[in-house]
Amino acid sequence: MKMSYRVGGLLAAIVCLTNPVFAKDASTAAASASTKESTKESTKELAQARALDSAMTPGEGQKRLAAMIGTFNVAIRTWVDPSKPPIESSATSVSAWVLGERYVQMTLAGDLQGQPFNGIGYIGFDNVGKQYQSTWMDSGSTGMTWYKGGFDASGKSATMKASVPDALTGKPTPVELRVKMSDDGGHVTELWGHGLGNKMFKMMELRYTRSK
Repeated sequence: MKMSYRVGGLLAAIVCLTNPVFAKDASTAAASASTKESTKESTKELAQARALDSAMTPGEGQKRLAAMIGTFNVAIRTWVDPSKPPIESSATSVSAWVLGERYVQMTLAGDLQGQPFNGIGYIGFDNVGKQYQSTWMDSGSTGMTWYKGGFDASGKSATMKASVPDALTGKPTPVELRVKMSDDGGHVTELWGHGLGNKMFKMMELRYTRSK
């Protein structure tokens, strides 16, 4: 009896596949499934293309940095000890777009305590991570500092944080860049850190005044 059921089922399947009506229905179903799969794959590829395009295309985040482009006179004040008057010096800074207006390159040249002082840095907005990133290096150190942070709702004030190894202990210590922008692109950058103590204080202030 079981064998007859199996044979009957097999014969029914053969009849369905050899009958033009059933064969057409089966072909239509297969084509429909293939079309759905192809549409799903195309939608996925389109979403991937849009995500990659969004990640690489400059937008509003980068436009906020446009005011920084130009040449600036920089008044520098440095505090080794927060209880004592700062050391004052001056420099010139030039900021320009690089890599298709994706990043701002900043170069600084001046003096500090009568000695030449030079620095170079980059700042940009990460479209994927939704935050600003900046790196800085200068002739007063041998390490690069990497900052991450963002502007407040007004777009005029930013705080960016990083961690650097302490020169005496080698242990990581926090530092902050606090930036305040004016309408003409002039800005004040403050570097806050622990210095030789345990309490964070303003270690350096750079006041940028546009010259052109």
